[in-house]
Amino acid sequence: MIVMDAVLETHDARDFTAWPIAEPSDDRLIALSGGLSPAEVGTAMAVIVAYAGIPAEPVADLHLSLDRHLIEAERLIAPGGLRVTDTATGHRVLPGCCCGLENWREWADVLHGQSPWLGHDPDTELEHIGLERAGLERAGLERAGLERAGEAVRLRQEPAHEVRIPLADLPGLLSAVHASLRGFLARVDAWAGETCPRAAGRLVAVLDESFHITGPLDLG
Repeated sequence: MIVMDAVLETHDARDFTAWPIAEPSDDRLIALSGGLSPAEVGTAMAVIVAYAGIPAEPVADLHLSLDRHLIEAERLIAPGGLRVTDTATGHRVLPGCCCGLENWREWADVLHGQSPWLGHDPDTELEHIGLERAGLERAGLERAGLERAGEAVRLRQEPAHEVRIPLADLPGLLSAVHASLRGFLARVDAWAGETCPRAAGRLVAVLDESFHITGPLDLG
């Protein structure tokens, strides 16, 4: 079974003290969803504000710090992206260095034969493989008419991790990511209402816009 998660790298939350955060996982990644605890939401928000260089103290002034940052940067970015796991083999392909959560929707381009930016260190190779392509092409069908159930993408990442995703499964996987991010945004709303109520509405709106969360997901 293939599982896809939106994740953030938590290195930037190290030594963060403005609000409570969760203990980091062994792989220093946190998967974003509506099931996060308040402390885990705190970790995700610590990553986002620390990576952006936004002062989080005093917390009561976070709404002012956020707006000052956005005047210069226009939007937020954060280290992370989509993690792909094959539960049968235990292999995982992780977002590489310089990959950002803000680009997660680029994965939809895979449905059209393209490759999203997957970062580096570790480098990831994405290859489109057409399991039934030869027979279909002999029948005179164009690439746009290939049967997606017979196509897949192969992800290879050192050391020795390989995951194959049938293209027919990719829309469902991305839709699940989309739902998880919407759930995360709702958790941020609740967390911010307790932690920094003056910033809550603004924070949710900025996260939604910066990380392209609630808009329709184009999988056509």
